[in-house]
Amino acid sequence: MYFKEASLSRDIIHELKYRSREKAGKIIAEWTIERLHFSDAKPDILVTIPLHFRKLRQRGYNQLHLFTDTLSDHYYIPSDHDLLKRNYYSKAQALRNKKHRLETQNMFSIDRPVSGKHILLIDDVFTTGNTLAACAWEILKSGGNKVSVLVMAVDK
Repeated sequence: MYFKEASLSRDIIHELKYRSREKAGKIIAEWTIERLHFSDAKPDILVTIPLHFRKLRQRGYNQLHLFTDTLSDHYYIPSDHDLLKRNYYSKAQALRNKKHRLETQNMFSIDRPVSGKHILLIDDVFTTGNTLAACAWEILKSGGNKVSVLVMAVDK
């Protein structure tokens, strides 16, 4: 999906993230399942981009968990919502200017060592790619891992 101003996809993602419509994640996952077919490169683990504990407490849920768990159940791939940790609280990317969106250094850490795994890193909206790159780097630093990325929407 393209995440454009005044679009249905943007409305759906905002319902999911900001209006307590967690089940929208399951619907998007079902749409994804119709289109996503793993060949020889089936991942070993599905990993979500974490929310800071303060934002998780405010929202009450991580918008990626039901989406990821639905994919996990369908493809028989374990999910891990705790592998990555967000180290500090920041405003939502949508509320930050482009310069501040680039500030991701030390924002994430890996909770425990993992190596030799193909990890599918899952996020809601691809904007600059900096969040995904920062998380992927943490996973790759552990050694011998391969990272693929799946997003619900791309911001154009």
